[in-house]
Amino acid sequence: MKAMILAAGLGKRMRPLTDHCPKPLLPVAGKPLIVHHLERLAAAGISDVVINVSYRAEQIVEALGDGSAYGVRIDWSRETAPLETGGGIRQALPQLGGAPFLLINGDVWCELDLRTLPPLGEDLAHLVLVDNPGHHPLGDFHLDATGRVHALGEPRLTFAGVSLLDPALVADQSPGEFPLAPLLRDAMRAGHVGGTHYRGGWIDVGTPERLAELDRALRQRRG
Repeated sequence: MKAMILAAGLGKRMRPLTDHCPKPLLPVAGKPLIVHHLERLAAAGISDVVINVSYRAEQIVEALGDGSAYGVRIDWSRETAPLETGGGIRQALPQLGGAPFLLINGDVWCELDLRTLPPLGEDLAHLVLVDNPGHHPLGDFHLDATGRVHALGEPRLTFAGVSLLDPALVADQSPGEFPLAPLLRDAMRAGHVGGTHYRGGWIDVGTPERLAELDRALRQRRG
């Protein structure tokens, strides 16, 4: 299986930290945030990784190279302007191939063992969901007792930024900028989205404060 890491965003919420450093390279416990993702992918046996880049792209490419230092092979998808999640995936389809792939938001921290995710089967997506954090109390989706994900319903959970996707979810879309969420909701209505409720370590590293919180937690864990 291949993986794609989303790393093309402007990092506006992380300013001023991202004024001169792209968000994926912000340090957490002594290494860039995106390196934690690469190491976790390698540990799960996933060695082919596509990374989309736009803002300060060359800094990211120069820092990570071909990925060999982290036990993976990186294929870069360069966006002259950010294409949003859907458009970024659509552009990278020739690199991702026709099989389901793992998608990871570059600005989350998640300790999920990626090997535990179930195969897609007939689904177009399988989402990892977590308990709603304090900064997102209303959540995103409902996970029913049979493991199906719905746009509506209670109780609600928050999308963790980790998912398995079938390329068919975006393959019929025209190239260019478009979001992924409406396509996921369409697939939910058709009954083609499953989910996992993950209760382990996770944080949306979306602000300087949460970045510092994660850094402190990981350093304390090391002792």
